[in-house]
Amino acid sequence: MSARVNHFKTVPALIKTLTSMTMASHATSIDLTIKDLIDIRASQMNGCAFCLDMHVKQAKNNGERELRIYHLPIWRESPLFTAKEKAALALTEALTRVTEHGVTEEIYRSTQEHFSEAEISELTFAIALINSWNRMQLLSQMEPGALDSAYGLERANLK
Repeated sequence: MSARVNHFKTVPALIKTLTSMTMASHATSIDLTIKDLIDIRASQMNGCAFCLDMHVKQAKNNGERELRIYHLPIWRESPLFTAKEKAALALTEALTRVTEHGVTEEIYRSTQEHFSEAEISELTFAIALINSWNRMQLLSQMEPGALDSAYGLERANLK
């Protein structure tokens, strides 16, 4: 297979803008643990090996327990997640795999129970951003772990 497009080289200004938006999203009021869960779950759903690898390592570096990461595919049944985290994960799934019905009233009400309007907007941006990154990496197929040293991800001690 031939090498795929490297967005970092071909459109650096756009990547810089997406990176700036991602950094701004990380500076919002949403808890870092929830952001890590969003990034991992969306990357799992989208089948993005590069992003899944990166975000699992970031979560571990941020103090996330490995068992919770293992339980993400079964978060609905798992006792390891709070109601607030489950609301964020439900919204993540609804906005990652958009159906003809969009976000159901049930999911929206659950989100409203745990997050303010501003936080719901912040969650929506975080979910949109990871989905954008997933799509960029799905096309380029960058090797998982290729940027570990650039992002300090070796500290996760996951090989």
